[in-house]
Amino acid sequence: MKKLLQSCTAIIAVASFATNSVAQEPLKELGKGEGALSIVAWAGYIERGETDKNYDWVTKFEAETGCKVTVKTAATSDEMVALMNEGGFDLVTASGDASLRLVAGKRVQPINTDLIPSWKTIDERLQNAPWHTKDGVHYGTPYVWGPNVLMYNTEAFKEAPTSWKVVFEEMTLADGKSNKGRVQAYDGPIYIADAALYLMKHKPELGIKDPYELNEDQYKAALDLLRGQRQLVGRYWHDAMIQIDDFKNEGVVASGSWPFQVNLMKAEGAKIASTFPEEGVTGWADTTMLHADSEHPNCAYMWMEHSLSPKVQGDVSAWFGTVPSVPAACKGNELLTDEGCATNGYNDFEKIRFWRTPTSKCESQGECVPYHRWVSDYIGVIGGR
Repeated sequence: MKKLLQSCTAIIAVASFATNSVAQEPLKELGKGEGALSIVAWAGYIERGETDKNYDWVTKFEAETGCKVTVKTAATSDEMVALMNEGGFDLVTASGDASLRLVAGKRVQPINTDLIPSWKTIDERLQNAPWHTKDGVHYGTPYVWGPNVLMYNTEAFKEAPTSWKVVFEEMTLADGKSNKGRVQAYDGPIYIADAALYLMKHKPELGIKDPYELNEDQYKAALDLLRGQRQLVGRYWHDAMIQIDDFKNEGVVASGSWPFQVNLMKAEGAKIASTFPEEGVTGWADTTMLHADSEHPNCAYMWMEHSLSPKVQGDVSAWFGTVPSVPAACKGNELLTDEGCATNGYNDFEKIRFWRTPTSKCESQGECVPYHRWVSDYIGVIGGR
């Protein structure tokens, strides 16, 4: 209960979008590096060879620029927003459910794409994506993207499960045991969209057209589904390494997950696989965004350019199981291999419902339930209310 209360407090603290800070004007020209760079990132996104010597895209950057990189790992988008609100960081690798909050709160600044030569190499599907572009202004450089897959234990499932039903409704699995206490759900309010995506197929009478745009009735149905799921969930996860341990040692057999966890466990010989269920998947397209009050903007711009090199894009994608934002990375990378982009979902872009922040004004219908309600109500779901 203590951990739950701490988690709830942290989520409440980041529910507010706005601050009074005024964003800086974009840099007009690139100057000398300031010697340091601090990045808020997802686990596994900024590697310097400490976990595996083959995966290191920091050491060479530091040697070439003189910018010493420090990384603060965040486990959720809400934690990223909280850290950026606190300040003291230069860059953040923000998913779509955080990026527009950071823009609205003036915690990030517009970027000058003319100072990033590799901007022109970015996948056209991402160059003007709505999660980093507002009124034609870009607030960051695309990093990598991917799906929230259904990860499962191949001993509990003789064949790949075809539906998210295995984590939303009580059932007997192929191993003859109930799924109760053996499944997980994501510890973040954006997971309400996963419930809505499930309902789009199984309760079409609700009329859900977009899992991030829910009216009151649709939203209530999603919460009811999640309250039922609460009886099945052994643990809500947000830390990738803890989820891995739960699959290895705590009897968890199915959960939404990132390809990162799947790849790590399969590399270790675990009986793990993943699939895209018939209802589809949510996903994330992450953007490297520059803090409004960055103390090291020149180093930050150097990193944004570095992060778009085919070598870095390919290595990150091989390590995390993502898709590069630069298509040139899909060929000639020893770690990713020429088949890696297709394996990681390059051709599935249109099938993924990418994370974004729900707002009261939505395109699919008049009024929708805004994100601050998602935050408070999901806390209630996790707490058994």
